[in-house]
Amino acid sequence: MRTPSRRPRRREVWCPADVNLAVLASRAVYVGSAEHKTYPSPAGPPKPRADATKCDPKLHGNFSVLTGWLRSGIEAGQTGAPWEGDFPRYVWYEHNGTTYEARLVNQEQGLYKGYEILERERPEGL
Repeated sequence: MRTPSRRPRRREVWCPADVNLAVLASRAVYVGSAEHKTYPSPAGPPKPRADATKCDPKLHGNFSVLTGWLRSGIEAGQTGAPWEGDFPRYVWYEHNGTTYEARLVNQEQGLYKGYEILERERPEGL
């Protein structure tokens, strides 16, 4: 979630027609980011940014569940440009009325961090 004083981001759902989403999804992994944590995690010691959404502590250490959400978003084609290497920079997933955005952090290995976004930040076409 961005600081309210910043301009809203423009993101669109987009996927190249020739991509096998099931194969791509199987390669993507959630690794998290200390920038969104207020507690120690497998992503490292907490280093929260002032403008970064803080992770829900209930999801702490649940990287297998979060990787599943990431892969479900990819399989559903909820991906956004630009594509970096084989992977989309953005993936979206909705769970219990909350939309999460995953951001590619390593294009060679398909590693992502993720965070909650506001309704007004949801991309067009999601």
